[in-house]
Amino acid sequence: MDKPLVNRVADSGLITLKLEDFFPAQEIVIFDLKDYLYMELILKEKDFREALKEHDWTQYQEKILLVDCSTDAIIPQWAYMLVASYAAPFAADIYQGGQDEYYRAYFFRVLDRLDYEAYRDQRIVVKGCSDRPVPAGAYLELTRRLQPLARSIMYGEPCSTVPIYKRPKEQ
Repeated sequence: MDKPLVNRVADSGLITLKLEDFFPAQEIVIFDLKDYLYMELILKEKDFREALKEHDWTQYQEKILLVDCSTDAIIPQWAYMLVASYAAPFAADIYQGGQDEYYRAYFFRVLDRLDYEAYRDQRIVVKGCSDRPVPAGAYLELTRRLQPLARSIMYGEPCSTVPIYKRPKEQ
């Protein structure tokens, strides 16, 4: 006698959490301070201010602007502040540093706003193998925040998981 096919994964009660779902939708662009340095070493305030006034800031409309310097020059703190003052009316987000650093800070902000009560006493699978560069620190932080609430935390796909945490049974 043929038994009906049962999707045990769908019936398992697992909640799948995909960090890649929180990935920023906006385009990321880099503002390289190297282009404003004299001999790629020195930032001259007067020339820099003039260049920023002439710069087309509208090109950053609704984009994520990463302000960085690709050379080994020493950049004064006020330079980043000045760029931010010009870019703020246009950019969706402004960050000092490279893309990897931005993603790390971005995911920490996202995880700060997440409602963890929805995961209380649940069996959670944190989906791996993302097509996007979700930083390892985001997985670590998510685990740290879920562990006091979740019944269990696993990594991978519902059909093939790596156990991360299981709440001890009460005696």
